[in-house]
Amino acid sequence: MGAARAQQGPAAADSGEASTATSELKSMVTIEGASSMPLTGYGLVVGLDRTGDRARAQSGAVFTVQSIANMLREFGVKVDQEVLQSRNVAAVLVTATLDPFAGTGSEIDVTVSSMGDARSLSGGVLLRTPLQGPDKALRAVAQGPLTTGAAQASSQGTEVTVNSPNTGRIPNGAIVRQARPVNLTGDEVGLVLRRPDFTNASKIADAINEVFPDAAEAAHAGLVNVGMPEALNNTSQLMAALEGVEVEVKAPARVVVNERTGTIVAGGNVTISEVMVTTGGITVSTREDRFVSQPNPLGEGETQPVAEGEAEVQQEGARSVVLPPNTNVSELASALNDLGITARDIISIFQSIDRAGALQAELVIL
Repeated sequence: MGAARAQQGPAAADSGEASTATSELKSMVTIEGASSMPLTGYGLVVGLDRTGDRARAQSGAVFTVQSIANMLREFGVKVDQEVLQSRNVAAVLVTATLDPFAGTGSEIDVTVSSMGDARSLSGGVLLRTPLQGPDKALRAVAQGPLTTGAAQASSQGTEVTVNSPNTGRIPNGAIVRQARPVNLTGDEVGLVLRRPDFTNASKIADAINEVFPDAAEAAHAGLVNVGMPEALNNTSQLMAALEGVEVEVKAPARVVVNERTGTIVAGGNVTISEVMVTTGGITVSTREDRFVSQPNPLGEGETQPVAEGEAEVQQEGARSVVLPPNTNVSELASALNDLGITARDIISIFQSIDRAGALQAELVIL
């Protein structure tokens, strides 16, 4: 069947074994009681090149029409919503994450997403948008030009789009107006692991105890309690002393797939059991020819447009590769590249390998 066999590399670790790495404590934990806060707001993006919401009185995005009228009313301009028309404005939801230690005046990134039927937010500018937290309190105000990272091209009714043009970002696009109150007083500090793991929690406690003997204890996979050493006065001094502590941790075997962009990221400790991968495709193409049917000049009849259709099915030959036991990511990538398949096909193959139970790693799909 024309199968190609990937070359077997050095024997990998047992299934599910994690790789070892050294990391600083500050990148692994957060302080208990000092979590981030999600912010949300509703606003308008202007300056679009006729790619905004279809805001035409009662047709299209009605909420966009109402928002434009309300915004103009704030500037003393009264507009009848029944006659208001615009394609250069889009209603959007604005989201951001407020760091627990961000102070008043700090700048944070925001993400802008279309709500209506806008075709693209590229080139738009977000108007002043208040951002609220779950407590409904005003926390920040966002404004500024968007970057979408998308590209569009169209000609004669055909349009090609790369990445999503209806979602954009504004780096440092919001200014914090009200910081979160954080209380870090007490004789004990809880360190919350960003990725809970019993082994890593124990290793973090051991690393801290080397600096401050008998100060830390792993409560569970996601929390390490640290008592305040006598030589220190507050939590800020304790965290400053612990931030640079290096911990030897184990990273889980994981494959992350972003289906929207076709991106695949796999750790070097990911292994695959013996499995055969076969891929092939069926291509269906259709074509329609249009012409005008003319009646006989001496007879009766009418001139009518006529269309004739043609469909064609092409099937590719199956392409196979047999992966030996304990195949690593580098060997898998080389074998799949030899098949000449696309990133989308590779994503489907990873999902199929996981379903077959041969992927010795966690598959995360975004």
